[in-house]
Amino acid sequence: MERHKLDSIDLRILSELQANGRITNVELSRRAKITAPPCLRRMRALEKAGYIKGYHADLDGKALGYEVSGFAFVGLASQAEADLKRFEEQVRSWPQVRECVMLSGEVDYLLKCVAENLSAFQSFITDTLTAAKNVASVKTALVIRSSKHEPGVPVDVK
Repeated sequence: MERHKLDSIDLRILSELQANGRITNVELSRRAKITAPPCLRRMRALEKAGYIKGYHADLDGKALGYEVSGFAFVGLASQAEADLKRFEEQVRSWPQVRECVMLSGEVDYLLKCVAENLSAFQSFITDTLTAAKNVASVKTALVIRSSKHEPGVPVDVK
């Protein structure tokens, strides 16, 4: 993955794609103020260099039947690297977990979870997560509402 120095055109391309991954190359090139062929070449180079990790649809969880969102704060009994990797591998197999991050501080992992309802969330926490090998503690917090959802990172377009 060879990285190159990003110029203002690259940053504009990244910003536009992050805001709308389905934008056409013609529209993207217009917004980046370059013609379509070099715009496509730049976009492919940004993908190859690893600046663009993928393209995803932002789905409405509630419309798809996931009424509950919550976070699980997980403490492990052992933080040996092999145990961390085993836990992370196990987490990848749980469809309810949409994001997993390792933290420093009081807890080892923060899991962002979804469930069809409160009962399903509770079952996942008690029957699956808490029962998992090496899990020493689990605390949860339910999402009441989300006031900001902005995936990605800020891109300073000049």
